[in-house]
Parts: sequence; structure tokens; C-alpha cells
Amino acid sequence: MSKIPTKWLVVISVLFGTFTVILNNSMLNPILPRFIEVFDSNAVSVGWILTIFMVAMGMTMPLTGYFGDRFGKKKVYLAGLSLFIVGSISGLLSQTLSMVIISRAIQGMGGGLIMPIAMALIFNSFPRHERGLAVGVYGVAAMVAPAIGPTIGGFLIQFLDWPWLFAINIPFGFIGLALSAKFLERTETDPNKRFDLPGFVIITLGIGAILFALGRGREISMLADSLNVTLIASGLIAIVIFVFYENRQEDPLLNLSVFKVPTYSVSILVTSSASIGLFSGIFLLPLLIQNVYGLNEVMTGLLFLPAAAASGIFMSLGGRLLDKKGPRYVVPPGLAIMAGATIGLGMLKLSTPYWLILILNAIRGIGMGMGNMPATTSGMNSIPEHLVAQGSAMNNIIRQISSSLGIVFFSIYYEVRRAQIAAAPDIDMQAATLQTLNEAFLVSAGILILAIPFSFILKGVQDDK
Repeated sequence: MSKIPTKWLVVISVLFGTFTVILNNSMLNPILPRFIEVFDSNAVSVGWILTIFMVAMGMTMPLTGYFGDRFGKKKVYLAGLSLFIVGSISGLLSQTLSMVIISRAIQGMGGGLIMPIAMALIFNSFPRHERGLAVGVYGVAAMVAPAIGPTIGGFLIQFLDWPWLFAINIPFGFIGLALSAKFLERTETDPNKRFDLPGFVIITLGIGAILFALGRGREISMLADSLNVTLIASGLIAIVIFVFYENRQEDPLLNLSVFKVPTYSVSILVTSSASIGLFSGIFLLPLLIQNVYGLNEVMTGLLFLPAAAASGIFMSLGGRLLDKKGPRYVVPPGLAIMAGATIGLGMLKLSTPYWLILILNAIRGIGMGMGNMPATTSGMNSIPEHLVAQGSAMNNIIRQISSSLGIVFFSIYYEVRRAQIAAAPDIDMQAATLQTLNEAFLVSAGILILAIPFSFILKGVQDDK
């Protein structure tokens, strides 16, 4: 690796950690029914395997800005990756469902440190006009891992036992740890940095309450449950209080002044829309392939592979174009391509061939690659360098919430709308399911279309020259 420039070794190092975290989470999504059998449990208890990871990650992310400034970003990243490896080893050795859930909480805390700091480390190593390509290459982890995770998880659980879902993380984690220890650059530290304890308590309670409610509210009866309504209302109130409190602090936990930068604020809106588009596909397409067309899990997994490849390729190409031309030449076309292909998925018939669905999803991958990470990069480029870690943390928190909100919305839409359509005379469940999924894809496309006009507000480093 001596011939590879140091800055690219940074990208390779953090890529290992980020890819492992996201891949592990997406591998477990389709495997939950197996845990119900293994531990003789129910869907609510097993659902904690996903919920606790999401909540632990969301509650840890606000700390990364402070930790990065206080102890150095490299140390925080190494600590996060070490914590994730500990959680993976604990999961591998778990004998009970409770231990699996505790292991996932440890993994979530590690992931909450890894994700925002990884982006900050890349930004620390590259000048502004080269960050598009760098983040495009790094973004392969963020976009490709969710797409191929269900496929890998399905194959693993088919041929091996469930502990392998945790074991697979360990070698990749140690490789990432070794690379990061050697190649990540040390950043400046501020030993006098004050920890904003009241701010931390307020925001973690707010984020934790919302993510917990969204994690358990995949059905309308659950979402309307009095506990869920109370959690969401309390979480929103806590976030409002946090905003007022932080704006009065000299040294806040999260510096909310970054939202005064139009490009950063718009990039959050665009990436949130793109994330909803991505996760709506991850949720809806398996239902389409299995419940409408009667194909198996392997065919479902294969559907995501071309999209993952296309997303990775066009993320790098989009990043390069971002560096040369600016976000307006990349992000709006990307969103338009993704929206157009999603509209195509909203027009399917019972006679539609599998290969056409595969092509449409691959085109969605192209749009995702061009629209998501370039928007993130332009937003992060627009804020002061010393706020990059905090900006990255807020970007990740909002993306986490919007993705969860998207999955909950489409879960409930699928449940309610399919029942309404199936109640009509002369329509069977297969046709009702297809019509529901068509409508859901059109709603997803509408969200992407609404983001397109805002994406023209984005500015790049070219606009500052």
C-alpha cells in the first residue's frame, strides 16, 4: 500500500469499518423470523434486535462532535470500531435472546461513533475540490451495504447457523482497526473542551424516544398505541427544548448555526428524501417479488445486486463530476433519474417480467449514486472546517430518523391500503397487493420529485471562486 497516497488510505481504512456496520444491520433485517424460532420468542421481542441498534446508534451520535474535539477524531473512530467488534464477539457467543439484544446495543453505540467520525476524517484529509470523489468512493459503504446485506444474510442463514451473522463482522473489523491505527491522521484536540451535559441529556432523550417509537411502530395499531404517541410527542418537545437551549450556549454540544447555511440545510432535505427513497425500495421490493410474483428469497436478493453495483459506480462518477462542475450538474439529475425509475415501479402489472423490475431498480441505483452522497458532500463543504464533525453527526442523525420514518410510513401504508383494496368485490389478494405497492412506489417518487427544485439551491466550491 506504500504507493497509494495517504489520503486514499484514510478512505480505505474508514470504508472497512463503515461497510461492516451497515452490512451487519442490513443482513439481520430478513432473518428475524429465524430468531423467533431459535429462541422460541415472539415478533415484538425479536424486533428489539433491530430497534435497540437504531436507538443506541442515534443516542450516541450527538457525542461525536465533542469527543472528536476533546480526544481527537482518530481515537474516537478506533474506540467506536473496537466497541463494534466487542458487540460482534458478544453476539457470536450469545446463548439467549437477551444477550443478542445487549450485543446489538453495544454494536449500536460503536456504530454511532463510527459513522459521523468517518466522514469527518475523510474531510480532514482532502481539500474541498477533491472531496466529491473521495466521499463517492466512501459512499459505496453507505449505499451498497444495505442493498447486498439481505442477500448475504439470506445465504448465510441458509447454509450456516445464525451466530455467523455476527462472526462475519469480526475479521473485517480487525482489518479495519489495523488499517485505521496505521493510516488515519491524528487531528487537533482541545483538552479544555467543556461537555454540555444538559444538552446531551435533552437530545439523547428526544432522539431515543422518537427512534424507539418508530422502531416498534411498524403497524398502525402499534403506532397509535398511547405509549408510542407519548414517546413521539415527548421526543419532539425535547428536540424543541434542545434547540432553544443550545442557541444560548457558548460551547454547545451541537452547533446549530450550521443550519443557517442554505446549502447545508438543503443537503439535509435532499439526503433525507433520497434515504426515504432508498429504504422504501428495500422494504417494498421484497414484498413485490415474494407476495405478488411468488419468487423466493434468493431471487429477491439478486434483484438488489445490479442496483448496488450501479449505485457504487455512479457515486464515484457523480463525486468526480461534483468536484469539476458543482452539485447542480449532479444532484438534480440524480433525483430525477431515481424518481423516474420509481414511477416505473409504480406502473407494474402481474405480467411484468422479472428482468424489467431488475432494470428499473438498477436505474434507481444510478440515481441514488448521483443524488445522495454528492448532496451530502456539497452540504458539508459549505460549513466551517471546525464544525465538520458536528455537521456530520447531525446529518447522520436526521438521515437515521428519516429512514426509520420512511419504513414506518410505508409499512403502515401497505397494511392499511392493502386491506382497503382487498375488501372490494372482484379483486383477489395478489391484485390488491400489487395495486398497494404500485401506489406506495408512486408516493416514494413524489417525495423525490418534491426535493428536485430544492436541489438547485445547492452550491459547490466552484461558486466560491
